[in-house]
Amino acid sequence: MSQTRPVALPPTEDQAGTVPDAMPARVGSGDRGVSDTADGLTALLTAARQASLALASAPTQVKNRALRGIAQALRDNVAGIVAANAVDLSVGADNGLSAALLDRLTLDEARIRSLADAVAEIELLTDPVGEVVRGSSLPNGVKISQVRVPFGVVGVIYEARPNVTVDIAALALKSGNAAVLRGGSAAENSNRVLVDLIQQALVAAGLPGESVQTIDPYGRAGATRLMQARGFVDVLIPRGSAGLIQAVVTESTVPVIETGAGVVHIFLDDSANLAWATDIVHNAKVQRPSVCNAVETVLVHEAAAARLLPAVLGRLAEAGVTIHGDAAVRALFPAAVPATEEDWSTEYMSLDLSVAVVADLDEAIAHIRRYSTGHTESIITNDIVNAERFLGEVDSAAVMVNASTRFTDGGEFGFGAEVGISTQKLHARGPMGLPELTSTKWIVRGSGQIRS
Repeated sequence: MSQTRPVALPPTEDQAGTVPDAMPARVGSGDRGVSDTADGLTALLTAARQASLALASAPTQVKNRALRGIAQALRDNVAGIVAANAVDLSVGADNGLSAALLDRLTLDEARIRSLADAVAEIELLTDPVGEVVRGSSLPNGVKISQVRVPFGVVGVIYEARPNVTVDIAALALKSGNAAVLRGGSAAENSNRVLVDLIQQALVAAGLPGESVQTIDPYGRAGATRLMQARGFVDVLIPRGSAGLIQAVVTESTVPVIETGAGVVHIFLDDSANLAWATDIVHNAKVQRPSVCNAVETVLVHEAAAARLLPAVLGRLAEAGVTIHGDAAVRALFPAAVPATEEDWSTEYMSLDLSVAVVADLDEAIAHIRRYSTGHTESIITNDIVNAERFLGEVDSAAVMVNASTRFTDGGEFGFGAEVGISTQKLHARGPMGLPELTSTKWIVRGSGQIRS
């Protein structure tokens, strides 16, 4: 087994103030140490690889049976999940976890039932495994086809998001992949209960319980090993802050699908409908400010600033939003605080919003190109030419016209759930569902042909 090297993994995805990760770097006590940890992780990863072989050939009906079992287990164990989550929330509050992360950490009855509904929806989706992407017949009669196949073992590193445990498990199962999860200490109790329920449902359906495993008991050593488990893990997906993602991208020897932070923009064009602008910006900021598709910067055309900003910002202020504005914004809305250069590149994940007045669409696009993380941008306009320019020239994973940025979500896109929102351009971009958890292989069928 290759030796692991120390990795400076961020202790939390909270950019506003980090909290020490309470998980130890090794398990056990007494004379059990690093070698025991390494042996335990190798055994876990080996079991995941073996489980992936069974999943790759599992019939759709068997995978669906397991998904039904997971959904039912969630519905039947709401009280137990909420109780475990309450312990995590209490510890998180004591450790100074931010309001944004406490919101992401929370699993109440409504959210648990929503997770169960998402799993049930995934059951109804088409199984991507074996889907023919393209094919043809050569002049000599050889038939070739490209078909979807599972990656094998998918590793995911995330923190304070127990809903991700269920989402990843369900999507990985339906796409024929085993999943190894590092959910972090903040959600340790919640994730332990969820993984146990998932494993019971897998076994009851006739699939290996090791198809979904957590390495949380191994703490940082587990995260380090997962990043360097080339040969055991086929792809690694980090979900969290820019710091967490960058650490995984930099230190991993396993191929990484990069999900990015969400410095999300809305541009209010000079022809923007006032009611639309007010409703859309409010929804994009206030409905759930802690998530990556919440708007963080609003840009407004100078010709419409006096018409739009008092109402748009007034409604936000009534909802408790702090406006960080440039000089032109503060002249129209004196309650705004001065915006700094740092504000334009900040993913607040809170009731804070940066607002700037720009000369025109060109300046808005230039601002977005400079500060965007490539996640989601939206334009509010009645000008079809400007709408099409915005769609064509803004280079982000999701670009919208007259719609809230909160729609960038696997569930909203009809995927049941999402693995994450990829801001890279290779293989997957935007919300990732079942097809994004597959690769392809070529199938060639002949009848004795040889190449001349």
